[in-house]
Amino acid sequence: MAALDNLVVTTALPSIREELGGGLSDLEWTVSAYTLSFAVLLMFGAVLGDRFGRRRMFVVGLSLFTAGSAAAALSPGIGALIAARAVQGVGAAVSMPLTLTLLTAAIPAVKRGMAFGIWAGVNGLAIATGPLVGGTLTENLSWQWIFWVNVPVGVVLIPLAAWRLRESRGASPALDAVGTVLVSLGLFGVVLGLIRGNPDGWTSPLVLGALTGGALLLLAFVRYEQRGAKHPMLPMRLFRNRTFTAVNASGLLMSLGMFGSIFLISQHLQTVGGYTPQEAGVRMLPWTGVGLIVAPLAGILADRFGGRPIVVLGLTLQGVGLALYAVINTGMDHYAYGPVVPAVVMCGVGMSMYFAPTAAMVMDSVRPEEQGIASGANNALREVGGALGVAVLAAVFSEQGGDGTAGTFVHAMGPALYVGAAVVLAAGACGLLLPGRRKPGGRPAVTESPAVAALVEPGAAAAPVESGTPAVEDAVPAEVSKA
Repeated sequence: MAALDNLVVTTALPSIREELGGGLSDLEWTVSAYTLSFAVLLMFGAVLGDRFGRRRMFVVGLSLFTAGSAAAALSPGIGALIAARAVQGVGAAVSMPLTLTLLTAAIPAVKRGMAFGIWAGVNGLAIATGPLVGGTLTENLSWQWIFWVNVPVGVVLIPLAAWRLRESRGASPALDAVGTVLVSLGLFGVVLGLIRGNPDGWTSPLVLGALTGGALLLLAFVRYEQRGAKHPMLPMRLFRNRTFTAVNASGLLMSLGMFGSIFLISQHLQTVGGYTPQEAGVRMLPWTGVGLIVAPLAGILADRFGGRPIVVLGLTLQGVGLALYAVINTGMDHYAYGPVVPAVVMCGVGMSMYFAPTAAMVMDSVRPEEQGIASGANNALREVGGALGVAVLAAVFSEQGGDGTAGTFVHAMGPALYVGAAVVLAAGACGLLLPGRRKPGGRPAVTESPAVAALVEPGAAAAPVESGTPAVEDAVPAEVSKA
């Protein structure tokens, strides 16, 4: 639900405007209000889970999201709809980063690859089919149903989560109030600037002020977390871990290339192909639907052979697929869907191969009590990457001629997709920095330093130290150290 609602409203905007009124900027805010609150509060949601209980805050987030969905469906005007979308985003930001933490606690380590693969497949499917779901419900029922559909799901999940999930907390006994304010305001400025860059102009006072102020606040956050925070919400030492840093860098770049490309390709199918939103969504299924099969398999293969080759191969396939889509379309005299199907499938397979191994790597690269904030940071960076991707590729597209006619659309889309492909391939280069396959029976990366292994397995201390592996005092929980 949280992933789906990123883009589910896009194809319903004409119907919303017809019924509720409002100008173009109001319609843009029905999309941006959710994206902004979701991206900005992801890390805060993870901190709340660590402090007050992950199951409890997961239920709170679900409740907010469900209530926001009902309020959106019942909105009497465009202002009320924008406010309800912001509430949805807050609920999604509280619950989304806790999903991986709760999943990690519930699934044995040997089965997490497949579990994370299923999680990634559903998540990727939801992101990319948002316009299809929105268009289908709007065409056949009404725009209100894009929000009503969430309500029964939430009503079932809330008591089920309270009953079946185990409670857990992070290690920090107190909230890092200063760090939370700095990172939230910093992300707000950066994401707001990226969202408004193309509509308002990149040199407008709002955009320049938001981007500059956001960047300065994020720098202040990093400095404060390093030197001033007694209980840092995001310990900077996590970035000394090669796995954690490489996964987050590749995630930001992959989201930049993927979100921006999906945005343009979905518009291409409707503008040049002449398909309705529903028909365009169906033709995106070779990209989106393949994840339900490939992602779980990728998780299983990552458990067996290590995540690095799966991640690098997936990102390479995705980058080549985007470039191939551009080459095929710019080389055709008239539009045809059939020739681009191999490129679409290649993109889908590549995207699906990426998500499952990296989800497991993020969880394995930190202490169990730090998994909540690690998941929040990873999700926040991917959301920022997605907003950046739409802004950057749309800017390249506009610079090349925009969407005046079908011919100019195709001409302008080519360079934009090449940029997206190059960024995804750069993400693959970051993937090469990931550590290789763990030894059979090895523990997660956070406990693989030789000193820790020696405590459990005699003779393990002779193994070489891997770059980025936390020191023994960082890897062993405080309770174990005291014992």
